[in-house]
Amino acid sequence: MGMADTPPAAARDMPSCADPDIAWIVTEGRQQTSLANVLAGLCRHLYETGLPVARVMLSQRTLHPLVAARGIFWRQGNAGCTEQIERGYDVLQSDTYQRSPLKLAYEHGQTVRRRLVGPDAMLDFPVLAEVRAEGMTDYLAIPLRFTDRIGGVLTVATDRPEGFSDVCIRRLHELVPVLGLLVEVHATRGVARTVLDTYIGPAAGQRVLNGQIKRGDQEAINAVLWYCDLRGFTPMTERLDGQRVIQMLNEYFERMAAPVRAHGGEVMKFIGDAMLAIFSMENRDAEIASNAALQAAREAIASMEAHNIACIECGEPNVAFGIALHMGEVIFGNIGAPDRLDFTVIGPAVNRVQRIEEMCRKLNCSLLVSGDVARHAREPLVSIGRHDLRGVGEKLELFTLPGATLERVAAE
Repeated sequence: MGMADTPPAAARDMPSCADPDIAWIVTEGRQQTSLANVLAGLCRHLYETGLPVARVMLSQRTLHPLVAARGIFWRQGNAGCTEQIERGYDVLQSDTYQRSPLKLAYEHGQTVRRRLVGPDAMLDFPVLAEVRAEGMTDYLAIPLRFTDRIGGVLTVATDRPEGFSDVCIRRLHELVPVLGLLVEVHATRGVARTVLDTYIGPAAGQRVLNGQIKRGDQEAINAVLWYCDLRGFTPMTERLDGQRVIQMLNEYFERMAAPVRAHGGEVMKFIGDAMLAIFSMENRDAEIASNAALQAAREAIASMEAHNIACIECGEPNVAFGIALHMGEVIFGNIGAPDRLDFTVIGPAVNRVQRIEEMCRKLNCSLLVSGDVARHAREPLVSIGRHDLRGVGEKLELFTLPGATLERVAAE
């Protein structure tokens, strides 16, 4: 073989295999960055090598707080593209799932084969009538076995009048164990990404995945800081049962966190009944970050006001809270014990935003903003004077939204 004929390094590193389907999975398939690309490429390979697939779905169980399962669909003639759908946990109790071949595959490890036309047709699952309505004649659902569980299901259908031949069925059964290994790799990566996003946030999670995982790894960044806290939470926990307290906290945090995320902020941590978030200025200037934080605060206050009105109408206690916004440099990184770390932000600016929030109760405001943020506001804010903050050696001028204070309190 001449130099021009030498295969690329990536190809030389791939194992050789006599089975063309398995060879595709361990060479082409494992180079794909998403399961959607894996499925699209595999289906094209199967069709081009004589396996008459026309409709394929890769179903996968997920570890996600909102998504129970994810399905990727491929259809022949759709330019080789895939379609992805996600289902919440309620789908597991739905009639659609309970009367589906997927239930047998996931929960009992059963393979389901059904002819959809002709004298041997059997449409004992409602979904099969839908598949036949798409022009399919034969259907197969095969569980994908992971190391410790059934983590996915591959469903394959054809529109050939004669259906799948025995050779085609054997090909599908032989490739599924290797495909399951590749799907498990992607699933494991997805779990890592979901866990990091859920528990430490997308930006911090990406830093961890990029290798910023040792204690002391840190980076100085400029950001607008958000700190909110409930008022009267301790006596409220004495009056309410634990389940109601958790429900109340979740409702409160949902109304705080949603506008923060919607406007490009990131929740760093929940501290009891408090929440710390940042609007990083790594890719935007101070004006954009400040106004994003202010708009998020407006929306959070409006959402909580609507919630409190509903609480009063239902005889539930309303929720008093305060939000503070400040700007400054923070250290973004890992702190903690050698084997138990917290990815967070620390620094004087964090201390100040917490002290500013403490003034919400004293000044009877739902929102307090430092001068550093207020000077970038596109809409005028109301100054409520200069005030001493606990542990801060200088008076700070504080601002709020028009109408966000119930009673003007004289500055000290």
